[in-house]
Amino acid sequence: MKFINVIILFFGFSICFGQTTYFPERGNWQVKTPASFGIKAESLKQAVDFASANEYKDSRDLRQAILKGFENEPYHEIMGPTKRRGGPAGVILKNGYIIAQWGDVERVDMTFSVTKSFLSTTALLALNRGLIEDVNDKVIDYVWDNTFEGAHNSKITWKQLLDQSSDWSGQLWNSYDWADRPPSSGNIDDWKDRKLNEPGTVFKYNDVRVNLLAYSLLQVWRKPLPQVLKEEIMDPIDASQSWRWFGYENAWVNIDGLKMQSVTGGGHSGGGLFINTLDMARFGLLFENNGKWNGKQLLSAESIEKAITPSVSNSNYGYMWWLNKEGSRQWKNLPEHLFYAAGFGGNFIVIDREQNLVIVTRWLEPSQIEAFLTKVYSAL
Repeated sequence: MKFINVIILFFGFSICFGQTTYFPERGNWQVKTPASFGIKAESLKQAVDFASANEYKDSRDLRQAILKGFENEPYHEIMGPTKRRGGPAGVILKNGYIIAQWGDVERVDMTFSVTKSFLSTTALLALNRGLIEDVNDKVIDYVWDNTFEGAHNSKITWKQLLDQSSDWSGQLWNSYDWADRPPSSGNIDDWKDRKLNEPGTVFKYNDVRVNLLAYSLLQVWRKPLPQVLKEEIMDPIDASQSWRWFGYENAWVNIDGLKMQSVTGGGHSGGGLFINTLDMARFGLLFENNGKWNGKQLLSAESIEKAITPSVSNSNYGYMWWLNKEGSRQWKNLPEHLFYAAGFGGNFIVIDREQNLVIVTRWLEPSQIEAFLTKVYSAL
């Protein structure tokens, strides 16, 4: 016997098997009590209080926090915009409704490597549009300048840039790949002359290579990635107009006679996505709903599944989304089906499609994220 899923669209709601998902209009987000979903209000309040009490310990002057956080990297400097941050903030959604929030959720702040998940989304859009035919295509077939020349770099695929296993070697925007998060042992000569890993075999979290993905996608889209994100995602999900996406001051290129900035995938040296908490929650709700917003499929569900599939080189990493699979980064007492965006300073978007939950928390001491989430789940 076949079972047919029936979905009814009515005034911004989608109803499937009695389950209601609410999609908020711009500037108007409905709030429901935790109790209306059978969630223990007092336990959820304890989780919120915990997040508020465990603020990221380093300076609110993020320029100073960045310089301190990456002081072991040779030649590290601030090359893009920064902004003094606010205090702890967050929001928890159940079926799209706000069931808890704290702090200033409309304040625009840097979000650091949470930007990577927005960046990978522009790659998914390129795949959905056919601008990139296959994620296993070699990037050199699309970006034909000298960026991917050479015996090693010419092997690199889009997938390897997305899952951070390319081991691309070179310089971009006056930053060297080997100078980004270098090993704790050895010296500059050792790092520069290291043996390269076969693309696809070894995971290395590396912002130079992430920025390389942004540059490569700019070549494919032939228009600035913030414009792509705005037109294809942020406007359709009714995000505010306050968010901005920056690159480095020297990251300008000429495409079709127009000067365009290649953005960064984080705030490692400044730049990246500056955004408020509610807009982060909207983005999370889109992924929680498998790429569909109020009946319109903005991203294919298939591409999202690929994005949250463990990579060969790291079982806890997909296409710039962190996963909660068994491994060194796993949150042991939380569901394995969770996936999340994570950024410096304790910025997180956590998505649970089975529970219809989106959890955004900002400026939470990173070592306390598992404890915070455990408290949230104890309320369910």
